[in-house]
Amino acid sequence: MNEQNFSQFYTPEQIKAEQASFMTKVYGWMTAALIVTGFISMFVASSPELLVTIVGNKLFFYGLLIAEIGIVWWLSSRVQSMSANTATLWFFLYAILNGMTLSVIFVVYTTSSIASTFFITAGTFGAMSVYGYFTKKDLTSWGNILFMGVIGLIIAGIVNIFWQNDMFGMIVSGIGVLIFTGLTAYDTQKIKEMNIIGNAGTDEDRKEAVMGALTLYLDFINLFLYLLRLLGGRRD
Repeated sequence: MNEQNFSQFYTPEQIKAEQASFMTKVYGWMTAALIVTGFISMFVASSPELLVTIVGNKLFFYGLLIAEIGIVWWLSSRVQSMSANTATLWFFLYAILNGMTLSVIFVVYTTSSIASTFFITAGTFGAMSVYGYFTKKDLTSWGNILFMGVIGLIIAGIVNIFWQNDMFGMIVSGIGVLIFTGLTAYDTQKIKEMNIIGNAGTDEDRKEAVMGALTLYLDFINLFLYLLRLLGGRRD
């Protein structure tokens, strides 16, 4: 729901204040999940035994990836029937599993390039999220284009698994950066407008915040990974 639905009940100042409070919760949950993911990733990378178990075992590694996809699907389709605590638990379980699979980047890339790319990602994400929040332009038309772009990225990624062409991979990564940069702005605006004014502090409000956090978390992680493929320094 958007501002116009509530203009007769709330002043514009009240609507803006509640939207700001809601988005603070969204960013708070997203940041907490990123911290969990980063901690788990570094912990796994620092343990040779865990690293071999997770990264060295392809069956286990791909099982984790499938589990991550399953959790995102489960949350998206069943969140309305869950309690807020259950939705939050599933969200952080996803963040933990993602941290385990992302530990592989510490094997492939230098720590310094991972850190610098993270800060570049944070700056880019922050700028585009601010744009999405404050712009008066309706970004709805971006949705279908960006969604088709994501489908194209998935197909291109699968193709390059077999083709193993570095130049093609770099091109795909560049396009991926553009797509998830756009998605950050689009999703921020969509999440801001989906907030139901008047339900602050309820279970529904928390579930909305968690789902918004999951969306932006996915945008951040994907933007980070595509930038890392472009900018990351590989280990010898």
